Amino acid sequence: MDSINNRIAEELGVRPQQVAAAVALLDEGSTVPFIARYRKEVTGSLDDTQLRHLEERLRYLRELDERRVAILASIEEQGKLTPELKREIDLADTKTRLEDLYLPYKQKRRTKGQIALEAGLGELADALFNDPSLTPEQEAERFIDAEKGFADVKAVLEGAKYILMERFAEDASLLDKLRSFLKDNATLSARLVPGKENEGAKFSDYFEHDEPLKGVPSHRALAIFRGRNEGILSASLKVGEELPGTLHPCEMMIGERFGLQNQGRAADKWLAEVVRWTWKVKLYNHLETDLLGELREKAEDEAIAVFARNLHDLLLAAPAGPRATLALDPGLRTGCKVAVVDATGKVLETATVYPHAPRNDWDGTLAILAKLCAKHGVDLISIGNGTASRETDKLAAELIKKVPGLKLTKVMVSEAGASVYSASELAAREFPDLDVSLRGAVSIARRLQDPLAELVKIDPKSIGVGQYQHDVSQLKLARSLDAVVEDCVNAVGVDVNTASAALLARISGLNATLAQNIVQYRDANGAFASRAELKKVPRLGEKTFEQAAGFLRVMNGDNPLDASAVHPETYPLVERIAQDTGRDIRSLIGDSAFLKRLDPAKFTDERFGLVTVGDILKELDKPGRDPRPEFKTAEFQEGVETLNDLKLGMVLEGVVTNVTNFGAFVDIGVHQDGLVHISALSEKFIKDPHEAVKAGDVVKVKVMEVDIPRNRIALSMRMGDTPGEKVEGARGGARGGNRGGNTPRNERHSSQDKPAPATGGMAALFANAKQLKR
Repeated sequence: MDSINNRIAEELGVRPQQVAAAVALLDEGSTVPFIARYRKEVTGSLDDTQLRHLEERLRYLRELDERRVAILASIEEQGKLTPELKREIDLADTKTRLEDLYLPYKQKRRTKGQIALEAGLGELADALFNDPSLTPEQEAERFIDAEKGFADVKAVLEGAKYILMERFAEDASLLDKLRSFLKDNATLSARLVPGKENEGAKFSDYFEHDEPLKGVPSHRALAIFRGRNEGILSASLKVGEELPGTLHPCEMMIGERFGLQNQGRAADKWLAEVVRWTWKVKLYNHLETDLLGELREKAEDEAIAVFARNLHDLLLAAPAGPRATLALDPGLRTGCKVAVVDATGKVLETATVYPHAPRNDWDGTLAILAKLCAKHGVDLISIGNGTASRETDKLAAELIKKVPGLKLTKVMVSEAGASVYSASELAAREFPDLDVSLRGAVSIARRLQDPLAELVKIDPKSIGVGQYQHDVSQLKLARSLDAVVEDCVNAVGVDVNTASAALLARISGLNATLAQNIVQYRDANGAFASRAELKKVPRLGEKTFEQAAGFLRVMNGDNPLDASAVHPETYPLVERIAQDTGRDIRSLIGDSAFLKRLDPAKFTDERFGLVTVGDILKELDKPGRDPRPEFKTAEFQEGVETLNDLKLGMVLEGVVTNVTNFGAFVDIGVHQDGLVHISALSEKFIKDPHEAVKAGDVVKVKVMEVDIPRNRIALSMRMGDTPGEKVEGARGGARGGNRGGNTPRNERHSSQDKPAPATGGMAALFANAKQLKR
């Protein structure tokens, strides 16, 4: 365990003691949010990002150690474990290296080399290897044995060749050297499968594509792998040009490893053939499979990281707050679904209206909506961004003019995942008597009031702010996204008396069963008066209370600290601070000037250190502070509703819907998100688009180019850029727009991110990033 802790400490750049403390807490059942917030003294203030990395690496390294133990046991059982081999296995720091070392001892099907060994040809193979001056044909005659399957010289030499090939191919040092060489020098080559031109048009950028393996970005690698999986593309690794009469560089490395040189001796030609076959038959395919698998895994990890970061930003988007809201879920033939919820999210009334074609009941709809807004004191209008959203936005604008006294504000919100939620078991339990389509409208209203509280009801993968989410490891993706949701929910905290079971289930220490128990207890006994009362909830024991209590808020309860992030275990410390300063706790809360004059060091003791006291004073200053930004909305420009309304140079306000490795997509209200390439996100050079924007940001963009036939918009956040000007080295991606659900509106896939020609413009931005439909 010490070696694991030391390795993780080195990777994180922290002390081994910090890692050991965090590992002990995790093993005891503590969660990352709890450790990050309430065990800073123990871990030396490791934050949630460090702890998540630690948790992931701990899992990997423990799996590595388990495999190491199994391999050592297997080799020892075979009686082949030498001290040198054991040392190498003990030092193996990756699963790949471990499996390379185990390869010669792994149980496998009978090979040609094993059959030759059983026939006694090992002696011949060793003789020719050790003394290349021997003549292969003459030496082979002694081993002819038709009964054993070696009836002539050719067959005997073939058997000896396979013995050496397998010996060479199972050499861990050689495998490691070749793998490193290929990583640095191989080219990833993609080619069109003959006859698939039309079927695979969306992969056309890869029909004849070559680039250095070490430089392939994640989204491009995943696009190639998707093309291969769909039978459109082939993918292979190449190293240098194979010229007649020349040795492949990898063949030279094999020869060097085993001291084989062509000096014109009798067996040198035969040994060269062994080397050539070792590379072509044994090693090339093996290493190609390994390295392409490694490329895919790395690309998946990067794609998952992008998804996780976008999800984090979306979940922590600014809430509009507890305000009565009318939601409009746009539709044409089936009408617009309407839902009104009060400040707490409770459904007050629903309706279906038909303002658009074919019914065109515009005036009737306005009358109904005006009546609903007046009746329920509506403050906000939440408009889903699906089909007919801009037409519905225009309807909302006219409604606002019609009832100026209500001071309504309209906001366009993402529908991504709304249809998934509507049809879910959770929605059915929450609204058993409500039509599925109306449940979606309720979700659209609530996600404006509090995005986090509503989006936790949806499987994170259905929120759709990632790249290639269905092409990556679903286990890894789910684990990563679940961690993001957990971190976000606990960073904000929840009101235990109003939170849904879905939201409570994401709190540190809780699960779906305990969350449901809390809701049932609340329904049966009324609102919780204190955090301590949580201990009366069935199956909520002391350990769970310890993990969860600090993240659960009891507003207007018996103890004012219950509404803050101060953990109950530190209440005695707050009481001592109040006593020592001659103040009561209620008067301390929010008195910034007084609290800032206090010296945290005066209140430390054996149990509570300086970090904990400092955190408590900050929390007393701003109890229950919300880390989310202030709520603000984007104003879509009137009269700009379709691509045809866009003019070059037009400056518009929009909302960032997705951030990828090559740029950001922005909803400007024309049913088609525009792309701001990474080079146009900032006046200064940036390596990562997240340095400039995040999902949910309201930004100003300039229209650079519009390609109506292909539904593409190029945007820039640099107001000094000239529309249509040359874009050096531009890269881009295409993006479509459709309703949430299985294909969420803001989940898009780029097929490529290849450097564009210097001609720039729309072709440069989009030529290499076509949308890949599922």
